[in-house]
Amino acid sequence: MDSQLLNPTSLKSRFTARFLRALTKINAPNPISSSSPTPREIFQRYRRIKVAADKSMAYSVRSRTTWSRATLSRLRTRSRHRRLASFGPRSSVTTAAVLKKTSSHGKENEGGLGVQAGELRELVPGGEAMDLCNLLDETAHYIKCLTTQVQVMKTIANLYSLE
Repeated sequence: MDSQLLNPTSLKSRFTARFLRALTKINAPNPISSSSPTPREIFQRYRRIKVAADKSMAYSVRSRTTWSRATLSRLRTRSRHRRLASFGPRSSVTTAAVLKKTSSHGKENEGGLGVQAGELRELVPGGEAMDLCNLLDETAHYIKCLTTQVQVMKTIANLYSLE
């Protein structure tokens, strides 16, 4: 057995525990039926699992990183928008317009790395507000966490495929 899963303080064990709890909550109200699900149901389930994975990972690093705080903030904002949308019409300001406006601020000239750093800022949550050094540190940590996330999800998928 993986020694990291036995260590309750490891990132992998914290993520696994949170993610499995979230998957249990997702599956409890709507268990997978024997009839074939519609494409809409499949997409909704995919979105819930993706949000659960992102949220579990961000909480597992305990808000020590900019990317985890940005991820949690984005998830809270989406949840708030969904609740508000059910009460009335949405604001005329789109998410794309807000992102476009905020991503143009706070960039400095990094010399030859400007284009690559700009692309990296788009990939790492919260990256648009970071200088190059912090961006590289956050990127390394984010990649480590995504790798952990993939390993855990593969393990879960393998366990279910054996049944």
